[in-house]
Amino acid sequence: MEPNTAPAKLQFSAAAQAEIKRLLTHYPADRSKSALLPILHIAQAEFGGWVSPEVQDLVAETLNIKPIEVYEVSSFYTMYNLKLVGKHVLEICRTGPCMLRGSDELTEHLERITGAKVGETSPDGLFTLKEVECLAACGFAPVVQVREQYYEQLDTPEAVDAMLNDLRGQIHRPILSWEENDLPNSLKNN
Repeated sequence: MEPNTAPAKLQFSAAAQAEIKRLLTHYPADRSKSALLPILHIAQAEFGGWVSPEVQDLVAETLNIKPIEVYEVSSFYTMYNLKLVGKHVLEICRTGPCMLRGSDELTEHLERITGAKVGETSPDGLFTLKEVECLAACGFAPVVQVREQYYEQLDTPEAVDAMLNDLRGQIHRPILSWEENDLPNSLKNN
């Protein structure tokens, strides 16, 4: 008979904890909930690109608030992923200017190439397709956002293929800003 071992308690890395502590200094002590959005971003980056219920509970515990307060916020904003996603989340702008410049065709092309429908992850686990509201880059439509990177003027199959090839070529996950101090120079963001 194997010993009963409870799963390890979920916790932020030391670097993320230091960043959270730094963020909390920007708000009055009795208003720590004001840091909820940036801490959810940290949590999403730390735990595989999504915020599971367990991760949301950890955020609530960290901020000393009720879990429902975290659930309400994370389920409201599309920038938080509530289910497991691929390595790259392709956020496709679907508002008027992008639609006029071909976002529907862009979405269809991405679905064909990746093998995933909007809201799904590709079979290879690389891409999750997600439609979002305005990305504020109307002059460069159609637009896809992947993390902080905008891919603009994706109005030809060649432009879309170039974006996907660029993303496929990224070996490492992006380095998080709070991690940069503890990394060898070869891995730091340039």
